[in-house]
Amino acid sequence: MAKNPARGVEIPAQPLIAPRHLSPDQRYVLRNLVERQGDPRSETIFALGYWAGCRVSDVSRLTMANCYVGPKVGWLKVGFKGDKEREIDLLNEVRRPLYDYLESPARRDRESPYVFVSQRADRLTEPGIHHWMRTLKANAKKDEWEIIQDVTYHDLRHDFAHRCREEGWTLEELAYYLGHITKKGTPAIQTTARYTQPSREQIKEKLKLLRG
Repeated sequence: MAKNPARGVEIPAQPLIAPRHLSPDQRYVLRNLVERQGDPRSETIFALGYWAGCRVSDVSRLTMANCYVGPKVGWLKVGFKGDKEREIDLLNEVRRPLYDYLESPARRDRESPYVFVSQRADRLTEPGIHHWMRTLKANAKKDEWEIIQDVTYHDLRHDFAHRCREEGWTLEELAYYLGHITKKGTPAIQTTARYTQPSREQIKEKLKLLRG
């Protein structure tokens, strides 16, 4: 059993299943929690997962040298995992909070080469990001907690992939953006396809559209 550290609510351990996308209610609650927190750092960490599909390692190891953001344009060089760096353009939903965070007092150690620093290390570690996610969810009200209790930071990346597919992205385009690249430099389509497997609920909704 897992336990919410703030409210002492026990939840059953989640089985290992295919990556899932978030429900509209889960998206709404998570965005609300971030907005209510009112912290530029939290808003940026969330946006990098939710609006840019970044891995936990991408966020943890993001450096100032690899951030190219301004008032109107923005892109990043990410891809620590497997030493597969890639350049990704940013939606305004990511660029704006990232730019504001870098310009705000919320970025404490301006001498650090890393975008996100920690009091215990030279950068915000991967476990630190998971702790941030748990802390964010711990602020949920009872009805909200029941909706987002099992959501992880990595789920934000999977949900980003699902939303991109719904908007018509090809698997090749999504593979490039997510960093699913083979050693030969070609898109790893099979990996991307696993990220966007349809759920039973999705198929159930499509069944309703069938006509004889």
